Amino acid sequence: MKKLDTQSPDFQAELKALLAFETAQNPEIDRIVADICADVQKRGDAALIEYTNRFDGTSAQTIDDLILTQDDLQSAFERLPENIQTALKTAARRVESYHQHQKMESWTYEDEDGTLLGQQITPLDRVGIYVPGGKAAYPSSVIMNAMPAHVAGVKEIIMVVPTPKGERNDIVLAAAFVAGVTKVFTVGGAQAVAALAYGTESVPQVDKITGPGNAFVAAAKRRVFGVVGIDMVAGPSEILVIADGTTPADWVAMDLFSQAEHDEIAQAILIGTSQTYLDEVQTAMNRLIETMPRRAIIEASLGNRGAMILAKDLDEACEIANYISPEHLELSVENPQEWAKKIRHAGAIFMGRYTSESLGDYCAGPNHVLPTSRTARFSSPLGTYDFQKRSSLIQVSEQGAQKLGKTASVLAHGESLTAHARAAEFRLKD
Repeated sequence: MKKLDTQSPDFQAELKALLAFETAQNPEIDRIVADICADVQKRGDAALIEYTNRFDGTSAQTIDDLILTQDDLQSAFERLPENIQTALKTAARRVESYHQHQKMESWTYEDEDGTLLGQQITPLDRVGIYVPGGKAAYPSSVIMNAMPAHVAGVKEIIMVVPTPKGERNDIVLAAAFVAGVTKVFTVGGAQAVAALAYGTESVPQVDKITGPGNAFVAAAKRRVFGVVGIDMVAGPSEILVIADGTTPADWVAMDLFSQAEHDEIAQAILIGTSQTYLDEVQTAMNRLIETMPRRAIIEASLGNRGAMILAKDLDEACEIANYISPEHLELSVENPQEWAKKIRHAGAIFMGRYTSESLGDYCAGPNHVLPTSRTARFSSPLGTYDFQKRSSLIQVSEQGAQKLGKTASVLAHGESLTAHARAAEFRLKD
């Protein structure tokens, strides 16, 4: 891992270089995705079947071969060992409970002239959730994307998930059952995103698409945005740990590994106020890496984008954290709630030495779909509010129309929009 010191005259430049990540769109990927999306939009199910067979190595003859029903999901759940069933239900229950607190409610008020103003909250009608398949199974992604939609009151939750070589993962399908997914299509890639966005003979068009995917999925989500809503285009996973030296070094080392093992381009950073403690964590990492099945990925991640930063104190560490704006921020310090007040930008804040980031990934309750690549400066975690819409309510009384009409008339004439002015003036008594 790179070693940075805030007292170095080159620190700001080194930090900026550390955080730099090439987010520019790949023209070749964009071209391929554009062709796939256009083909799915034109040929519907036929194109979806063709691309799924080509890219996933399946042998579907009709669209029915790619559809899973509620009975299929329940059967997958029932095939699992009891401890996995219990874990899925526990995680889903906790995520549901947390997201219930985010649910927005409609409201109104009347001003002094009897005019009613307010906001009406309604759920989206239908959403699509993309769940990665292939290298690994992510039942947690199913729960984190489907449960807030369910809490929001979305009536149809359509899940797409690739099944390379036709292999279906029971844990993923069981998670869909537990989280209230309506229907599953075993398709992935840009073709799945296009099907959700435009609709086919069998795949219903959705209002919003959420969930992570590879570069082709990300490019497809960018392309269809505007036809449908999307959650975000996420970058590599990130963790930043601020440690005051009171947490066992092994714990912090494993927390850094927990994000590094995602991908060779994931980022793990540790900020400490003691060089001695940073050295202890490095020693722990050197020892523990021997036990990691994904050692090669972890080493590549830490070597490419990982770093240890020596700060003069925790105040400075928090300022650095605000600049980094990490996806996951661990405050592995004494009095973490007090230090959390100094954090302005982070996707999720994990407070205290017992709060490993991995608990948030699976079962703590808050959503693990978080802003990456410094977008926590202006973005928030996925939540119930992402599956609800706000409509403004305006009911002007006769008395209110006399006052507001004159104001609107003046402003409309100022913009040379005569019809706007006349519409308001018609309702004036004098």
